[in-house]
Amino acid sequence: MTDATAASSESFRWLQRRRRFSVYEIAFWLATVVPFFVFPTYLTLASQIAIAALFAISVDLILGYAGIITLGHAMLFGIGAYTAGLISKAGWGEPLTGLLLAGGFAGLVGFVVSFIIVRVRHLALIMITLGLGLLSYELANAMEWLTGGTDGLQGVDIWPIFGTFKFDLWGYTAYGYALIVLFIGLLLSRKLVHSAFGLSLRGIRENLKRMPAIGSNYRGHLQKIYTISAAMAGVAGALLAQTTSTVSLDTLSFQRSADVVVMLILGGTGRLYGAIVGAIIFMVARDQLADMNPQYWYFWIGLLLMFVVLVTPDGILGALSRLARIRE
Repeated sequence: MTDATAASSESFRWLQRRRRFSVYEIAFWLATVVPFFVFPTYLTLASQIAIAALFAISVDLILGYAGIITLGHAMLFGIGAYTAGLISKAGWGEPLTGLLLAGGFAGLVGFVVSFIIVRVRHLALIMITLGLGLLSYELANAMEWLTGGTDGLQGVDIWPIFGTFKFDLWGYTAYGYALIVLFIGLLLSRKLVHSAFGLSLRGIRENLKRMPAIGSNYRGHLQKIYTISAAMAGVAGALLAQTTSTVSLDTLSFQRSADVVVMLILGGTGRLYGAIVGAIIFMVARDQLADMNPQYWYFWIGLLLMFVVLVTPDGILGALSRLARIRE
């Protein structure tokens, strides 16, 4: 057996091991049903966390695995939200088809934008994504006849899921719906990053210049992952529109783009579950701190972010992973 064949076999075995669910993952997903029974008054917050986690996973696919830095991904989140809202306003409130159409349209926009994204790196990439996000926000604000402008999109009416499960005031349906979509999104992302395509993305992230030397079409790979990420962000935006029956300019704001990056830094990039952990920490902290001090709660978020970056640069999940290895 040659060295190349041995390395290929080892990579295949590594991918097979990574595809299996661990005990910790199974325990985590079992714990996600606890709010239904123990914290029913927090189901609305729980559904918001699930949506934020899906959005964070979409950003992690490009930032944590492909090295595409973005500060404007809320553009795609907002496109998904407005698409789902406009479809409902037009008279079709069926949630699942609305979700798919919103994700498909956001993915199409992401594919078009990817031709620009793959041509720049580093600071230029940050400026391009930031500029696109700001342009989309101002465009939505100017197109008041379509988006509702600062008043938000009115007349969003979502039908019951499968004609049976209505979106109730307590959030039972919203959380269950968001949780299932999050789980499906994680499964698809997990399969993606633990494939040969996922390995090529890691290679691009670590050393972009070396990839063409081994025959890798790095631009094509980056375009594919950006399109997939855009579609997932659009689905997350559509979830928000459907579960709240509202769409506002906030879905396109720079603040949302910045918040999701903070979530990834808190949880740990390039881990998928880091996106979920970061979303939980950020959303719960925001909820509790805003109750304590509505005006200055970002001060405490800033302190938490600085602490995590200085103490554990690979995020809270990275620190927990190291602790687990030490105990083993």
